[in-house]
Amino acid sequence: MKNTIKLYVPIALSVLFLGNCNAQQKPAGNKFILKNTSDLSLPQKAVSIKRAQLLANPPKANFPILIFKTDTIPAQINDLNGDGKWDELFFVADFSPNEEKAVELKWSAVDPKFKIKTSVRFGKREGKDLPVHPALDEVLMANQVHKKLGYQKYQTDGPTWENDKVGFRHYLDGRNSKDVFGKKIPAITPENVGINSKGAVEDNYHVMYDWGRDIFPVGNSAGLGGYALSINDKINRLGILGTDTINNVEKTTFKIVSEGPVNSVLSYNYHNWKASGNDYQVQETTSIWPGMYGYKNTVTINGIKGNEKLLVALSNLNNRNPLNVTESGNWVCLIQHDYLTYERQWILGTAILVPKEIYKGYIEAPKTGQLTDSYLAQLTVENNKEISYYAIAAWELSEDRNFQDPAYFTNYVITLAKQLSAVIKVDIKPEIKK
Repeated sequence: MKNTIKLYVPIALSVLFLGNCNAQQKPAGNKFILKNTSDLSLPQKAVSIKRAQLLANPPKANFPILIFKTDTIPAQINDLNGDGKWDELFFVADFSPNEEKAVELKWSAVDPKFKIKTSVRFGKREGKDLPVHPALDEVLMANQVHKKLGYQKYQTDGPTWENDKVGFRHYLDGRNSKDVFGKKIPAITPENVGINSKGAVEDNYHVMYDWGRDIFPVGNSAGLGGYALSINDKINRLGILGTDTINNVEKTTFKIVSEGPVNSVLSYNYHNWKASGNDYQVQETTSIWPGMYGYKNTVTINGIKGNEKLLVALSNLNNRNPLNVTESGNWVCLIQHDYLTYERQWILGTAILVPKEIYKGYIEAPKTGQLTDSYLAQLTVENNKEISYYAIAAWELSEDRNFQDPAYFTNYVITLAKQLSAVIKVDIKPEIKK
């Protein structure tokens, strides 16, 4: 999106906060210590610091600047509740094993500009013969799905999000599958992917460009990181197939919550999802930051009766190799590596990382029905309790060409899981008045 917005939904990060949060009318501190509490190297580790940790009332210079030694750490401020005031400082930083970083906090009247490493693209049209226009949100009713409308309403079938490594897209048209864009370069992909010169929706992304292309066949699976519910051991898809004319979700709302240099966040709400005679309310938050060949997804469901399991999907279309299931850190990693792309043309590694404490094994989806061709990780689900997981995709033509090697990809996933489990301690030092 050309018009960047600085809003944000919280994501669970492995950060421990220390320091005084008293409601003082001054900054809480002008220095703080970031401590890697693990013996791992943590490249581009995501860190979140709440506004209340930094100050009670901001100075007139409203933009925090982070200085480590002589370098400015790329960061962004985010509004959590939409009240027009930022609530959180988000950044990524590299840490050596057990490293402590002494960071100086300064304030600027001007919003600093950093290199853009994450992005969201979403466009829609209001009629078959009308051009696509950029949008920040959408409401989709049950009878407004692709087949019923008779045309595809959305650029790339729904929103696309990316970082400097990889891109993804969500089929907002009722299918709710998640697809993969392979990126050959770290630059953000063009805004007009998925539309032609006349502004009409066009599938022009299944051919190779300098930046890459859509590489992942989804079919009737839920893609990479989509999800469903098992209710009394019956698989219930969130949404429909492309051939269906009425959604099983009464109303779907979508919003770009944040789009910034180091973090982009999307939010979905599924109102009255009808599954096995029950109505469920679902909130989903998708977040991406630089450096990782993947994204984070967080799902909360209201209406859980106790006979359900959350099923997180790993499409296995074109996979001919055994599934590798490995524990690493706080996660169970379900890993596959094969010619997983269209017509088995290129090597692709995909994986999902699900919480170890609630993992209950996996099942394989049937070859026919509403949700097919997937490994489905089974997770214990509680009413209104967040479940977060990660979806990973690394293509052999990406910037790191070593992903053609299955051992290299497996090691990447296992190492990433350990890094995501590591904790950064934030110790804010009280401001000293001279």
